[in-house]
Amino acid sequence: MAARSDTGADVVRCWAKLLPPGGTVLDIGCGFGEPVTRTLIEAGLEVWGVDASPTLVAEYRRRFPDCPVACEATETSDLFGRSFDAAVAVGLMFLLPEADQHRLIARVAGALAPGGRFLFSAPQQECEWADLLTGRPSRSLGETGYRQALEAAGLILADQQTDGGGNHYFDAVKPG
Repeated sequence: MAARSDTGADVVRCWAKLLPPGGTVLDIGCGFGEPVTRTLIEAGLEVWGVDASPTLVAEYRRRFPDCPVACEATETSDLFGRSFDAAVAVGLMFLLPEADQHRLIARVAGALAPGGRFLFSAPQQECEWADLLTGRPSRSLGETGYRQALEAAGLILADQQTDGGGNHYFDAVKPG
């Protein structure tokens, strides 16, 4: 938790303005909710979280008692078995093996309402590295790979942004 910062909050804040007032957002890999869940709540959105860490989920529940949260691996979560106006996955996608990234994109597409948006962070270029926070092997599919994965799931890459810390974000839309 100590390693988290507000980096990316501005990107999430601007993205939240594109969502319907009071809309529902799924924070995938929510951790303890900072800064993403807090930013979304401050934007007037209803947030649901999912994360595999019992410690982080417990802290999420303490900080955001009104937000539903599930302690589950994103790869196997049923994502609450409902649809959302949007989903966000900051700092997660690239931690998954390539096949799991494709599966998660498809599962998110299935959980989005028509017109829904999916914002996730990953390097714009295709690359592999050891994640500094987790030590896990990480892989970005790069802009072309993510565009293809999104299109295969029925999503359209609508925008890309980079935050002040150099983190890259992909914003996809489910056609309405």
